Order: sequence, then C-alpha cells, then structure tokens
Amino acid sequence: MDWRILIVLAPVMVAAGWAVFNIGAIALRQAQDFLNRQNS
Repeated sequence: MDWRILIVLAPVMVAAGWAVFNIGAIALRQAQDFLNRQNS
C-alpha cells in the first residue's frame, strides 16, 4: 500500500469526522428540543 495516499486522506477524514460529530450533536440537541416541546 502506498503510504502517501493515507497521509493525504488522513487529515481529510479527520476533518470530515469532526464535522459529522459537530453536526450530529447539534441535530441531536434540536431533535431532543423538538420532542420535549411536543410532550409539554
């Protein structure tokens, strides 16, 4: 395996994972707020 591919893709994958993590946390918070509003 060519390590250059991994070296190039690793930061991209880390950035994508970080973005998904942040967006997922915000989406989960919004979903919880929405469900809490419907139950009240």
